[in-house]
Amino acid sequence: MININGNFSDNTQVLLIDNRGYSYGDALFETIKISYGKILFLEDHYFRLMASMRIMRMEIPMSFTLEFFNSQILKTLEKNNMLNISVRVKIQIHRNSGGLYLPTTKEVTFIISAAAIDNDFYLLHEGTYQVDLFKDFYVSPGLLSTLKTNNRALNVVGSIYAKENDFDNCLVLNTNKSVVEALNGNLFLVKGNTIKTPPLADGCLKGIMRQQIINVLELLPDYTLEEASIAPFELQKADELFITNVIQGIVPITNYRKKKFGNATARLILQKINVKVRLS
Repeated sequence: MININGNFSDNTQVLLIDNRGYSYGDALFETIKISYGKILFLEDHYFRLMASMRIMRMEIPMSFTLEFFNSQILKTLEKNNMLNISVRVKIQIHRNSGGLYLPTTKEVTFIISAAAIDNDFYLLHEGTYQVDLFKDFYVSPGLLSTLKTNNRALNVVGSIYAKENDFDNCLVLNTNKSVVEALNGNLFLVKGNTIKTPPLADGCLKGIMRQQIINVLELLPDYTLEEASIAPFELQKADELFITNVIQGIVPITNYRKKKFGNATARLILQKINVKVRLS
């Protein structure tokens, strides 16, 4: 069952033709991992969602508190008998119908849906994971590119390209030809004791797991973190590359073109993340 503005329905296949998320991409979403009723990084998701709504000039209802979303998520899991398993929850918020490009209202509707997943916490991907650059289209640096909106055409086309060419993922460039992120997560590059990740100004997603890793690295004196642009030529000189998102945690890249990578740093960071999750 899905949760629509606090009301539950088992009808998941009805979409009004004037839905603004469908018609114009006038919508935001958050993907949240939940393990046995424990919502991971809820505060981070909540504050990113509220900030994104402000940037999109959506009306934020007074009821949209952290406690409200915590309650609505748990009610959704209870309705679906999912409190005792691991779950991927998606919160979608779209502006209510009316108008063309210019909306006639700032009011919104939220939808919460849930699907079971396998891993309770975060496991390091041990198999081969091969990537290449996706250069058909480019990300535009700017604030809108950092939001999780329904405008994900580049990610869709890039995912099809990756499948057609037997890649597990692709890395995306911005219009300045800097490497921004992967199709489904943020990118980190390890060279010696320096770890780089693209800055938000380059147009990468303001990822929740990205921030968790930044927080962990601030406590590891052996490493230096740089939020700096990554040029494509740096990829083959790296010791490690890894992709991050809240569902998978950390996915080490093993192959980029002719270069093979290790995963020792990714493994260490993931251990720290799992400790943080268990203690929170």
